[in-house]
Amino acid sequence: MLINNKKNRILLFLSIAVLFTACLNRSFFSGSTVLKKIIVPKGFPEINFPDDNHFTKERWLLGKKLFFDKSLSLDSSISCSSCHQTALAFSDSVALSLGVGNLKGTQNAPTLTNVAYHPYFTRLGGVSTLEKQILVPIQEHNEFNFNIIEIAKRLQSNKEYVLLSKKAYKREFDYYVITRAIANFERSLISGESKYDRHKRGLAKLNENEIQGMKLFFSEKTNCTKCHEGFNFSNYKFENNGLYEKYKDVGRKRLTEKDEDLEKFKVPTLRNVELTAPYMHDGSFKTLEEVVKHYNSGGKSNKQKSSLIKPINLTGLEQQNLIAFLKTLTDKNFCNNKYFIK
Repeated sequence: MLINNKKNRILLFLSIAVLFTACLNRSFFSGSTVLKKIIVPKGFPEINFPDDNHFTKERWLLGKKLFFDKSLSLDSSISCSSCHQTALAFSDSVALSLGVGNLKGTQNAPTLTNVAYHPYFTRLGGVSTLEKQILVPIQEHNEFNFNIIEIAKRLQSNKEYVLLSKKAYKREFDYYVITRAIANFERSLISGESKYDRHKRGLAKLNENEIQGMKLFFSEKTNCTKCHEGFNFSNYKFENNGLYEKYKDVGRKRLTEKDEDLEKFKVPTLRNVELTAPYMHDGSFKTLEEVVKHYNSGGKSNKQKSSLIKPINLTGLEQQNLIAFLKTLTDKNFCNNKYFIK
């Protein structure tokens, strides 16, 4: 009788353990569409994940939940997604995004499209990894205005975060987990299914205006590809594009303290550019028409201006065709991807 009772107790314990584990797994993935594998588009290089932050669905899910969590800001008013909205290709619709206390940011929020491939981060290129980049908006006074250690303390009462942390990183929920998980999620934001991409694969046809615009874009007349090259339409260099005769923002010089970096900013990707208005480092141009007009004119006089920026003298129709091509870089599937929606 004692043996039977002991066996029953063991069976009962095992049943409870199995049920508890099942409940945990359901709680991890309830209400979320979980990405199990990142599919790299044809023609794109493989994503280089750090040794301590390879992709797993648990890490990705934890990162996604944190990306949309307003608790990361001091007054719990904004999240990463507030300035990087899914429908806008993970950019914002205003020149300068609002942080805690409705304070304006200092530079236009860039798109996170294909951010996994960037060699460095922020418009000044001062951060070497995505994991480190997470700390920038967190500590910026005009953004989250918080501290990563205090965020970890605040969220340690969240049972789901604690359990996911152990499952994803085999450690307690802390600053390390927060930065790694968000970076893991952001590396999955891959866009490579635009009309242009499908055209290259023989799956879609560009109309005549788009074709003429494409020819202009890749021509020596416009020199667009000198800066916007490769699969991600950026060489990631730092340039002055003659936006102003005198900039209010000293640009990359703030980091390097070198005169040659004065008023220079990282060349952005053009993928999903139709959706990422307003444009330029300060969001000063509201439309693609303004952008094309600027480059067509050769920009303002500035001693730092790139030698590539000079009058192109496109006709009105040519400018319209160029814009038509730029719009073929829009990836609607990316902006409506069920995995990236809260």
